[in-house]
Amino acid sequence: MTGSGGPLTGMKVIELAHIMAGPACGLMLADMGADVIKVEKVPGGDDSRRFLPPDIDGEAASFLMMNRNKRGIAVNLKEPGGKAVLKRLLKTADVVIENYRRDTMDKLGLGYDDLKQDNPGLIYCAISGFGRTGPYADRGGFDLIAQGMSGLMSITGEGPGRPPVKMGAPVTDITAGILGAMAVSAAYAHKLKTGEGQKIDTSLFEAGIVHTYWQSAIGLATGEAPGPMGSAHPLNGPYQAFQTSDGWITLGAANQKNWLRLLEVLEAPEIADDPRFLENSDRMGHLKELEAVLGEIFLKHSTEDWLGRLEAAGVPAGPVLNVNQMHEDPHVLARDMIVETDHSRLGPVKTIGLPVKFSKTPGGVATGAPVYGEHTREVLTEYDYGEEEINDLIAKGAVVAD
Repeated sequence: MTGSGGPLTGMKVIELAHIMAGPACGLMLADMGADVIKVEKVPGGDDSRRFLPPDIDGEAASFLMMNRNKRGIAVNLKEPGGKAVLKRLLKTADVVIENYRRDTMDKLGLGYDDLKQDNPGLIYCAISGFGRTGPYADRGGFDLIAQGMSGLMSITGEGPGRPPVKMGAPVTDITAGILGAMAVSAAYAHKLKTGEGQKIDTSLFEAGIVHTYWQSAIGLATGEAPGPMGSAHPLNGPYQAFQTSDGWITLGAANQKNWLRLLEVLEAPEIADDPRFLENSDRMGHLKELEAVLGEIFLKHSTEDWLGRLEAAGVPAGPVLNVNQMHEDPHVLARDMIVETDHSRLGPVKTIGLPVKFSKTPGGVATGAPVYGEHTREVLTEYDYGEEEINDLIAKGAVVAD
């Protein structure tokens, strides 16, 4: 079994999910100690195995990232023997994660109402584009679609009148996975107290909506829909990126205390007395003028120079790093956010670490992502299949073993 010694050690999870949202949920649970068995389709497995390039010696980098700490089996649900294998796994599982379209699992006889008959303690986590209820429940969903419909693309970009911009990261996929893992953990706590399982339903659409808390607060209060503001904040300023003589920095001088500290760093007393910038409400009412005034000053010195001055004054600020620079940042490394794990075929592989730290049950990344069908024999043996039975299932195409 896998498991990282985390707080969810002992939880049995069956992951019937592919690409990102469902696997992100399984990844979070696995990093916190759950034994996650990833069930891949036959033929081909998870579609992210074919997200090439980039690859590491033929293994898709995207699959390696999203599926570390999991065991992998390959099961053909169109074969009676394959469906029987999955049912046996689900009979004693604590959690199943699936991200199929609505009714897909029901048609296979593997929906929640079917599975809870044999396993009333099962926690059934369904992650989809729009959820299992409502007028859009039958639609397929992707991150791009969810970002557009949730309002995120209307508030992302350089400013009014520009084309809508998607966030660079697939935030609704990842957030839906995190919401799923949060809900599974809460449902597991309930199960430990009562023995009861339940169905969990979340979506990419809702994952996008929760990122609009500030903008929704504005819209609900005023009736006016906020638009894109570049890197600026809709409620506080200055809180955005500024160009320096050799790069970019982000500046968080949004409250009055930090604003006054910033003025000391800028050595521009005329700004302190400017009525346009006295209080936050003044600054937000003249944000473009504020950006112009500060932007001219920040161009006078380098990123390193400004960051040194701002840190000394206690003003929150940071450099704008690219992803590779972030990977090498000393704080990232000190927080174990880039870690190395052993892959059964590739050897040492770097990946992103667990983003929450536990003092008693630390969790973490223990194993690399599975190759296709790597743990089929191991898992089936644990579930009381004999060697001849396993060989027969392989011969019939019901399962694939590496």
